[in-house]
Amino acid sequence: MDEHLYLVTYDIRDPKRWRQVFKLMKGYGEWLQLSVFQCRLSRRRHAEMLQMLDGAIAPQSDALLVIDLGPADKVKPRVVALG
Repeated sequence: MDEHLYLVTYDIRDPKRWRQVFKLMKGYGEWLQLSVFQCRLSRRRHAEMLQMLDGAIAPQSDALLVIDLGPADKVKPRVVALG
């Protein structure tokens, strides 16, 4: 399967929308920090996730960033976490 590894981070102003996005993201990836997820997704799942997120955020006040780290089977992310 052709999957890519994505890093998703968001800044959601409204607590209700934040909880909705958090629950949605738990279905797509691994929770790393408060508003940061790592997701291993096919193109179809990636498109589905973006569509769901687009409907869950308020673009005028919320921010969401999706970073494509490359093919999941070739990426070896090195993460340093403090605290």
